[in-house]
Amino acid sequence: MTHRSEALSKSTRERVLEAAKEAFLSKGYSASMDSIASRALVAKQTLYNQFSSKEMLFREVVRVATEGILVALDSNSNDLRSDLIRFAKDYRNATLSYSGIAMFRTLTSEAQRFPILASAVYAVGPGQTLRQVGLFIDKHMRAGRLRRDDPNLASEILLGMLVGVDRTRYLLGVEEAPSTVSDTKSTFIIDNFLRAYAPAL
Repeated sequence: MTHRSEALSKSTRERVLEAAKEAFLSKGYSASMDSIASRALVAKQTLYNQFSSKEMLFREVVRVATEGILVALDSNSNDLRSDLIRFAKDYRNATLSYSGIAMFRTLTSEAQRFPILASAVYAVGPGQTLRQVGLFIDKHMRAGRLRRDDPNLASEILLGMLVGVDRTRYLLGVEEAPSTVSDTKSTFIIDNFLRAYAPAL
C-alpha cells in the first residue's frame, strides 16, 4: 500500500511540474497557482502540499529541466566527443527551442522584480549547468583527454559557443525560434571546442 501511495505521489508531482511549465511558458511568472492546479487536474491544496509557494514551484521547474540536460555528462564511457555532442544537442534544444526562449524571457523579465527568486533560479539552472560542465571538463583534463587549463573558463566558453548569437536572434524576433534545433551545428561546435582544447603533443 505504501509503495502504491509513493508512486501516485510521484505521478502527481510530475503532472504538476509539467502543468506549471506549460503555464509559465504561456503566461509567464504571472501564471496563478489556481490555473496551474487546474491544468494539472489536482486540487489547489494538493498543489500546495507539493510546493508551498509559486517561487518554489518555478525553481523546481527550472531545476528538473536542468537535470534533464545534464544527464549526458553522467556517462562513464570515456567517449568525450560522443558525450559532449549528446549534451550539446540537449542543451541547444532546451535553450534555443521555442519553449526554451519563452522560459528565458520569463526568467529575465522577472529578475529585477524578484531578485531573490532570480538568484535561486540561477543557482539551480544556469549556475548548476556551468558547475557540472566545469567538473566534467576538469575530469577529462585530468585524464589527459583535454589540454590542461581552467575548467571553469572552458565551461563558460563552451556554453557560450552553444548558445552563440542564436538566442539573441530568437529573443529579438529576427528569426522565429524552432520547435527543435538542428543537430548539425551542435556537432560542429563540439568539434571546434575539442580542437581548441586538444592535448599538447
